[in-house]
Amino acid sequence: MPYALYLKNDNRYLGDLSDAEFQFLRDNLEEESLTDTDYTISRLTLEYLRGNGLEQHAANLLGAALGDADEVEIVYQSRG
Repeated sequence: MPYALYLKNDNRYLGDLSDAEFQFLRDNLEEESLTDTDYTISRLTLEYLRGNGLEQHAANLLGAALGDADEVEIVYQSRG
């Protein structure tokens, strides 16, 4: 089941992640609770994820989310 990504501040749709891409983020990013549905992404975090094997599609989505910002919060929602 794919997961839709949005910017947290304005709910702008960024794109969909596959199950494998989403699982990679869950495995490599900190969740504050079991019900947490957001992540903070910085340029440094994106480089860390790329270095650990983040797929190009997911890297492109996160890079587009950052735009000119140094850090953004993204939220995800299951499409299933």
